[in-house]
Amino acid sequence: MTKPKAQLIRGIGGIAGSFLVLNGMIGAGIFGLPAGVAARAGVLSPWLFVVAGLLIIMMVLAFAELGSYFKDSGGPALYSTTAFGPVVGFGTSWIYYVSRISSTAANAHVIATYLGEIGPGWAWFDMPAGHAVVVTVVLGGLTLINVLGVKDSIRTLALFTFFKMVPLLILIALGMQFVSPDVLFPEALPTIDDPGGTILLLFYAFIGFEAIVMTAGETKNPRRTIPLAMVKTVAAITVLYFLIVLVYVSVLPNELDSGATLADVASAIVGPWGAVVIALTAVFSIGGNLTGSVLSASRLSLSMAEQNLLPQWFGRIHPKYASPANSVMFFGGIALAVALSGTFEYLAIASTLTRMIVYSVSIAALPIIKKKADPEVAANAFKLPGGYTIPVIAIGLCIWIASHSKLESWIYTGGLLLVGLALFGIEKLLLRGDRPSG
Repeated sequence: MTKPKAQLIRGIGGIAGSFLVLNGMIGAGIFGLPAGVAARAGVLSPWLFVVAGLLIIMMVLAFAELGSYFKDSGGPALYSTTAFGPVVGFGTSWIYYVSRISSTAANAHVIATYLGEIGPGWAWFDMPAGHAVVVTVVLGGLTLINVLGVKDSIRTLALFTFFKMVPLLILIALGMQFVSPDVLFPEALPTIDDPGGTILLLFYAFIGFEAIVMTAGETKNPRRTIPLAMVKTVAAITVLYFLIVLVYVSVLPNELDSGATLADVASAIVGPWGAVVIALTAVFSIGGNLTGSVLSASRLSLSMAEQNLLPQWFGRIHPKYASPANSVMFFGGIALAVALSGTFEYLAIASTLTRMIVYSVSIAALPIIKKKADPEVAANAFKLPGGYTIPVIAIGLCIWIASHSKLESWIYTGGLLLVGLALFGIEKLLLRGDRPSG
């Protein structure tokens, strides 16, 4: 009797899907980002986060409709390959995969930095040896958890989410006493000297919402769960950001250009131990972000293997744990090597630009995907009001953000793309050479 082929299990429901979106977006950025925005926009900062959230929701809605046409994992890899073929699919997937490696490696180091800021006795963590130990333990541990299956990964994600969100909500609750009508609705509006740079900072807080589309093959009823989880979670995070930054500008009204962090806000409200709590919250926040990264990015290489863009080794499912173990171990191992080598600093330069390119290609694929879709699938897909109005606005935003990227980012992104396409060409030539003639 033939042993049944190992398959993924659909262990991600609506709440778990929301955890993926939330942790994809909320990592280290929100703990220091208010300072950069407040220095530029002052008391307008909370409202600018609302504006950014309303603009980002255009991209989210476009991805929500894209996600409703598929039940397999891969997200951008699946969308770009389906619409534009293997060359564009591989190029899009490759630069996205490399950017996820670099951001994962960088955030593992940020955990060590925050641990080193907890107190004098923790300073070792922010030294080179401490960083090496932290990134090895964190990335090694998360890789193992993800190999053990999607349910263990989601449990870990839920734990990190709890220890991330509870302190932030308490900080908001305690800080609301400092909010006055003059801060909430300021009469004298500051002049924003660098609107482009400010918008780029704001958008940085919202990227990562697409994490859930990467795991569609393990999501229950993905064509419904994914759109709802994305839209609802991004809307909730917009409100969260508004409240956090509102508290920030209310508690530290005279220090908006000082570079103060949320730890300084907590210290001003409840004393020095508040800063310690926020430092630990940042550690859990980044831990949740890393858990989601390992979970979602490993499904990208799985999808690429399923579409014959990578060797089939990446697509093998573990017979016991029902996880793409090879893809998980490869991603975790490469991220660890990049983290320990320090080369992530160079790769991270192109990270935001890469994300905008991937978003643009994915959204541009929507009309072709709709045209190719099975009639039954199309009938039950998530439909955006206004036809293609929202996707066009979303692509326009992506292009606008990309246009503000530095030349260095374009050079690194272009270099990564050329390397990826060269590898793709070599693989295809090798495969062609393996085929029997005649």
